[in-house]
Amino acid sequence: MRHFTFAPPLKLSGRKNKGLRGFAGKPFHPPLTDVPITAYLFVAAFDVLSIVLRDSHPEVAHELYVAGTWTLLGGAAVSLLAALTGWADWHRSSEPGTQARRTINAHAITMLTVTGIVLVDLALRGLAWDDRASAPGLVVALSVLAALLVSVGATLGGSLVYDYGFNVETAGDHPVWHQNETDVFPGQSK
Repeated sequence: MRHFTFAPPLKLSGRKNKGLRGFAGKPFHPPLTDVPITAYLFVAAFDVLSIVLRDSHPEVAHELYVAGTWTLLGGAAVSLLAALTGWADWHRSSEPGTQARRTINAHAITMLTVTGIVLVDLALRGLAWDDRASAPGLVVALSVLAALLVSVGATLGGSLVYDYGFNVETAGDHPVWHQNETDVFPGQSK
C-alpha cells in the first residue's frame, strides 16, 4: 500500500494557465494570503510583548518592536500581490448578484481596511522611530486591530473555498479524491 504521493499535486503541465489567477487547480491568491495573515498576527504578538517587556527588558522590547516593523513591512509587500490576484479572481471568476460575489466583496473590503490600517501603522513606525524605543501604544492598538480584522477577512476568504467551493477545480476526474492506489495527474482521466 502506498502512503505518499508528491508528483500530481506539484505538476503544472496539463493544467490550464489562467494568467494572474494561476493554473487550474493551483490558484495564486490563496497561498499568497498566508504571508500577510501570518505576518499581521506575529506583528500583534511582537508589539504586545514589546509593551509588556518595556520596563523589565527594554532591549528585548526594542528588538521585538524592530522585528514587528520588518514583519509588517514584509506582510504589506506580499499583500499587494495577494490583492492583485484576488482582484483577478473577483473580476474573472465571480458573477454580480451571487452570494459568492457578495462574500468576495465583504472579504475584499475587510482586507482593504486591514491594508489601510497597516499602512498607517507603518507610517507611524517610520515617523516615531527611536533606536531605543519599544512599541508605542497607538502602534500596538493598530497592530492588534489589523490582526483581528485579518482573521475576519481570512475567515470570509476561507468560506469562499470551503463553503462555496469557489474557484475549486479538480485535476480532471471526479470526485476530487478517489479511493485507489493510482495517482491521477492534471489533465488525465481516472
